[in-house]
Amino acid sequence: PMGSERTEVRKRQMSMTQETPGAAQAQLSTGNRGSNACCFCWCCCCSCSCLTVRNQDEERARGTSHELQAEGIPNCEESPAPTLEEVNAWAQSFDKLMLTPAGRNAFREFLRTEFSEENMLFWMACEELKQESNKNVIEEKARLIYEDYISILSPKEVSLDSRVREVINRNMLEPSQHTFDDAQLQIYTLMHRDSYPRFMSSAIYKDLLQSLSEKSIEA
Repeated sequence: PMGSERTEVRKRQMSMTQETPGAAQAQLSTGNRGSNACCFCWCCCCSCSCLTVRNQDEERARGTSHELQAEGIPNCEESPAPTLEEVNAWAQSFDKLMLTPAGRNAFREFLRTEFSEENMLFWMACEELKQESNKNVIEEKARLIYEDYISILSPKEVSLDSRVREVINRNMLEPSQHTFDDAQLQIYTLMHRDSYPRFMSSAIYKDLLQSLSEKSIEA
């Protein structure tokens, strides 16, 4: 639906706008660290000691940042490298792109650049839920999916219309493998109409296609 597509565009614009103040704050923070001396050192011993403490603090901060970044970007699916035939097939239809792990991984990489990777993550979580048969596991996974992608408090909330949200809220009274079927279809349609055409024109797709074409010619 057009409402979901407009919401998706606004989300990308807000994400890009929010990055600018964050970068400015990081530069300001860096400038403050550079201008504030740790102490007025009267000897080399004091200077070395202070610098050592400061370096250790900065290393710990960088380590924490890397850990948070790793947690924030889930691992891609395991898959063999795509063939030239597969990559060409992705241009034929969105269904063929989504059919293979390699296609989903490439599309996820593109969605990440548009700050909308949560759409693919939600779709994949729904697919995983459908494979479950244990009632307790189904209920737990359904709860996590709701908290991660449906709740308005979640930073990974996907764009759904009010009708689908009402269906989900009713289904959550007795969660099943198909609790999010309507929502999954709506997000699939949104990715197909909104993101897929841009992916086909993106550098990510074109570079991959060119690389595989060159390897094919060399072989």
